[in-house]
Amino acid sequence: MELRGVEELMDLLHACRGARGAACLGGRALPVDLHDHALQTAALLRRSRPADKELQVAGLVHVVGHLLRPGSPAGRADLAADTVGPLLGERVSSLVRRHLHREDRPYGPPPYGPPPVGPVQDAGITEDALLLRQADESARTVGLDAGVLEDWRTLLDLVSANHARLGATD
Repeated sequence: MELRGVEELMDLLHACRGARGAACLGGRALPVDLHDHALQTAALLRRSRPADKELQVAGLVHVVGHLLRPGSPAGRADLAADTVGPLLGERVSSLVRRHLHREDRPYGPPPYGPPPVGPVQDAGITEDALLLRQADESARTVGLDAGVLEDWRTLLDLVSANHARLGATD
């Protein structure tokens, strides 16, 4: 799936309302829907790294693979990363792709496969991907008010515009 803009991404994230993640990390189903899980993950990252907008956005969008490939954990992180990468940039894509990996070993049951080889194995990406995974694991609280999706539109627009601007200079 190719996203043509932030509006389509917002639609995809809105579609997560009521959808449940099947066979999440470690085989545990989410006690909250994907929409609430995404908001909680992003809010936890905002609290721990308020200046890191791309990390927060990665926390928000990491769930889209569940929606695009329901019931099949194989390649979900890669699908999410490939879907959001052209819109939000390589760092967001790499964080989404890598958040299921611990060091060089896949996290959770196969077939997550080995982590990508190359620049995404940078120590900073690995550390930030682990932080994303920790937030992902913690963002499972039923009834927690983590705000509304619309609160994230401006940040999604900003990250997308920065990626477009930087991509134009390459």
